[in-house]
Amino acid sequence: MTNDNLYRYLFEGVSVRGELVQLGDTYQRIISSKEYPAPVQKLLGELLVATSLLTATLKFEGSITVQLQGDGPVKLAVINGDHDQKLRGVARWEGDVPAEGNIHDLMGRGHLVITITPTKGERYQGVVGLEGDSLAHSLEGYFEKSEQLKTRIWLRTGEFANKATAAGMLLQILPDGQGTSGDFEHLEQLTDTVKDEELFGLDAQDVLFRLYHQEEVQLFDPQSVEFHCGCSRERSGSAICSLDRAEIEHILADKGKVSLHCDYCGTCYDFDSIDVAALLESSSAGDNSQVH
Repeated sequence: MTNDNLYRYLFEGVSVRGELVQLGDTYQRIISSKEYPAPVQKLLGELLVATSLLTATLKFEGSITVQLQGDGPVKLAVINGDHDQKLRGVARWEGDVPAEGNIHDLMGRGHLVITITPTKGERYQGVVGLEGDSLAHSLEGYFEKSEQLKTRIWLRTGEFANKATAAGMLLQILPDGQGTSGDFEHLEQLTDTVKDEELFGLDAQDVLFRLYHQEEVQLFDPQSVEFHCGCSRERSGSAICSLDRAEIEHILADKGKVSLHCDYCGTCYDFDSIDVAALLESSSAGDNSQVH
């Protein structure tokens, strides 16, 4: 696997569609921004794969946020993305995180929140409890309740070629009303046999052939997936200008600089007193020009 890609495919004569996503660099960029405990890295990888798969099922232009919130050791895990499959993510935890366990051991009592903000149209938010013992089960419950479409999801994380890797698959009955439970269950059983090393190391075409070599599968061109943060020194400067002047002066007196850290990519933007003075002067000039 050399690229981060999402693949869509259809089964000929059967009203079931599928998706397969393989992520290396995107996953590595997200978990390298902080020293995440291994179970949190795994959870972020699963959430990253799930968000990519979910985004591909939705026909919209805009942004999507998929987040887990709970009262366990992991308080928050969130992936932001858009229809171009540009993704970023972060997690917050407190204290010791159990090395083994299911999603409830990590999140405690919690819920899954999916927020879709289209470029045009109204914002939508769906909330479901954390059901079953995995993120995949919770997402399947979300589709059952919100979309009324039978859906199965496979989420995997691990290593390939000594690098962190995440991958997954999705099967869903098409909303044309022609899909049958028998067709779906047959394909579900075939997909259940997929191995981690196949998902991580084989091209998508080879994975699908191994799973469905007796089926007629139409595979579409892949869509690239990439890490994209969106932070910048300019945005950080704007954030500083929104602070109270007295607070800015206090930070400068205490630290000698104002520092803003991006949780998503780990970049730290430092502004000394000269930088801050230039920012405030520019901001003040901009405000005056708007008044006139």
